[in-house]
Amino acid sequence: MHDEADPSAAISEDPLFATCPDRRGTGAEKWDQWADARTADGREILPVWVADMDLRSPPEVLEALHARVDHGVFGYTADPPGFAPALADHMARVHGCAIDPACVVGTPGVVTGLGLAARLLTEPDDEILTFTPIYPPFLSLPKAAGRRSLRVPLARREQTWEVDFDALEQAVTPKTKMLWLCHPQNPTGMVHSREELGRIADFAARHGIRVVSDEIWADLILDGSQHMPFASLDHPAAKDAITLVAPSKTWNIAGLDCAAAILPDPAMKARWRPSGGGLVPMVNPLGYAAAEAAWRYGDPWRQKLLALLRHHMQLVGETVEEIPGLTWLPPRATYLAWIDCRGTGVENPQAACEAAGLGTSDGQGFAGAGFVRINTACPTTMLVEALRRLHDAFA
Repeated sequence: MHDEADPSAAISEDPLFATCPDRRGTGAEKWDQWADARTADGREILPVWVADMDLRSPPEVLEALHARVDHGVFGYTADPPGFAPALADHMARVHGCAIDPACVVGTPGVVTGLGLAARLLTEPDDEILTFTPIYPPFLSLPKAAGRRSLRVPLARREQTWEVDFDALEQAVTPKTKMLWLCHPQNPTGMVHSREELGRIADFAARHGIRVVSDEIWADLILDGSQHMPFASLDHPAAKDAITLVAPSKTWNIAGLDCAAAILPDPAMKARWRPSGGGLVPMVNPLGYAAAEAAWRYGDPWRQKLLALLRHHMQLVGETVEEIPGLTWLPPRATYLAWIDCRGTGVENPQAACEAAGLGTSDGQGFAGAGFVRINTACPTTMLVEALRRLHDAFA
C-alpha cells in the first residue's frame, strides 16, 4: 500500500514521533472507548477518533512540568505573570498579530470559553449560529447554556468547503445574537480566507451579532499559509470579537485543561469566570506551566510535527484514492481527515469501520452523516495500520 522507503517519510523515523508509550490502563478516553471490544476475528479496535495525539509532548514542555512539580506547592492558581505575555509573544511571532496581554484570561478549555461567552453576552433563548459539520460541543453546548443552536451547512466546492452566505442570510433571525466560528475548522480542516472572514464580519455587524472565534487549530496550518485571526481584521465586528486559543492540540496537553480567551476589553475579565455561575474552576498550575513553555519554546517541535502531519495526509490521500466510493477534500489545517463514505453504498460507515477494527469518529455527531473522521497524529506505523483497516472496512 505505501512505500516506507520514500524520502518524504523520513520524518516518521524521528525519535520524537516514531513511538508512543502504551496508553492502555491510564484512563485515556481515546483508548478506553473500545477497551473491551473485539472484532469478529478477535482483534482490538484501533482508536483514531478523539483529537488528542498518540505522541509524547515536547521535551521542553515536560521539563517545565518537572520544574513546576519540583516546586512542590499546587494551591489555587490565577494566571501567572508569564502566561499572557507568552501568548502575546507567540501570536506576534507565529501569526503576525499583536494582542494586548491585559486582554488575556485563562480558562479551563475552549469549550468552557464558548459556554462562558454565551452566558456573558447573550440572554436565555437567544440563538447561537454555527456552521456544520462541526465539532460536537458546538451543537450541544448552546442548549446546556440555555440558548438555541442555529445551524447553517457549509457548502462543499470542488477544492474546499465554503460558507454559503445566501443560506446564512436566510437562517438569521432577530434572536440570533452570537456566531461561534471554528477557524481553522474541525472536522473539515478548512481555513477561512481573508475575503470570507471579511464577509462574515460584515454579516455580523449588519445583524448585531457577536463573533466568538475558536482558533485552537491555528498553529497547525498544513499548507504553509499564515493563519489570520478573525480579531485581527480591521473591522468593527472584529474589534468586538472574542478569540479562544489553547496549546492543547498542537503540543498534546489537552488533559492539563488550560486555554486562553482574548477579550476585546480588559474590563470584561472581571465578569468572565463569574459568568459561569460558580461552576467553572480555576486553571490548574501544571496547565499554566505547560502552556507557557509550549508557546515560548515549542516551535521547533511544532515545525517537525507539521512535516509529519503533511506526510500522513499524503498517506490518507493515497488510501482514499484506492477505495471506490470514498472521497475527501485534503485539509489545509489540523491533523484530522474528514472522509466522505456516502459513495460506497455502506449504510453505516462507522459500524463498518469498527467491524474492521478501526475506531473512527462518526460523522453523525458532527451533523455530517455518512462521513467518518480520522485522527492522523500518531506514529506512522500506527497510521499505516489504521489505513489498512479503513481499506478492509470498504473493500
